[in-house]
Amino acid sequence: MSLSSLHQRPLPKPNTLLSPKSQSQTPPHTFLSLFNRTTILLLITLIIFLGVFSPYITTIQTPSLFTSQNSPFETKWKTYTLREAVSFVAKNDTKTVIVCIVSEPYLSFLNNWLISIVRQKHHEKVLVIAEDYKTLFVVNEKWPGHAVLVPPVIDTQVAHKFGSQGFFNFTARRPQHLLNILELGYNVMYNDVDMVWLADPFPYLKGNHDVYFMDDMTPVKPLDHPNVLPPPGKKGRTYICSCMIYMHPTPGAKLLMKKWIEELKDQPWSRAKKANDQPGFNWALNKTAGQVDMYLLPQAAFPTGGLYFKNKTWVKETKGKHVIIHNNYIVGFEKKVKRFHDYGLWLVDDHASESPLGRLD
Repeated sequence: MSLSSLHQRPLPKPNTLLSPKSQSQTPPHTFLSLFNRTTILLLITLIIFLGVFSPYITTIQTPSLFTSQNSPFETKWKTYTLREAVSFVAKNDTKTVIVCIVSEPYLSFLNNWLISIVRQKHHEKVLVIAEDYKTLFVVNEKWPGHAVLVPPVIDTQVAHKFGSQGFFNFTARRPQHLLNILELGYNVMYNDVDMVWLADPFPYLKGNHDVYFMDDMTPVKPLDHPNVLPPPGKKGRTYICSCMIYMHPTPGAKLLMKKWIEELKDQPWSRAKKANDQPGFNWALNKTAGQVDMYLLPQAAFPTGGLYFKNKTWVKETKGKHVIIHNNYIVGFEKKVKRFHDYGLWLVDDHASESPLGRLD
């Protein structure tokens, strides 16, 4: 029916419930006009709402109209505790846990590191502390029980950029994780995942010292160098690498971790001073030197990347003595991968089947 034919018909009888004023000022075509405008406004509002908020709907973690409940698999691992995880992986006579801390961008490095540990038959001691749910689920789907997440979840998009505040926030959690494991009564070895094992490191962890660590300086030391904390450098502190640490659950080791936590709180990240966790670790070592039994690992077995990858003469002279190689003294994900490739240490391309995680897409 057209609007013109509607005007030609007589108006219906007024409703006695309406006032004369309302009857005379509200013809049907006005209702139709109002309806059209209201509908259009509602549609525009809905389109704007969906356009603004739909990208975020899938990231909402709590159940809502737009999300489903967590699957039993997700619920199981989200509620998995550090105590449960440590107890699961430390089913060995030594009560030892090998810990790494990983966010999603470094899953390929995790896999590369794992292959080298499998070859030394110590992989069952490994516990991956996941810093995001993707890492937690990927590891536990393929290797159940070997990953745990300790809240809160960090922003993985910025955590892997060296020198950033996200990287500081990521690395600053390390001493608390290690202290928690020591408090549970376990020996703990920490490794960065840009490392590769060429031999079994445990025979080098002699005696019953509180803490074992490696030098991060490049000058060559004598093969029989002292296993004590080196003297401070120009900045008033030593230059020990926080990338590889082994500790017994002693009062001394716990004291060192607590001091490290304090140092990181006292020296937070800023734009002017783009700190990371290593200076804080060295200050903690220096300030507790008289109270903690420390052991410097042999340089030939645990060389820094600045020595192993840049001094070919030294590498030839110490051939057969190398145990753990650290791919540091270089910045950038792709550069680290290329260097490992160049030295035959990028194992995941040809040996992924040796890893408990298999090939990661």
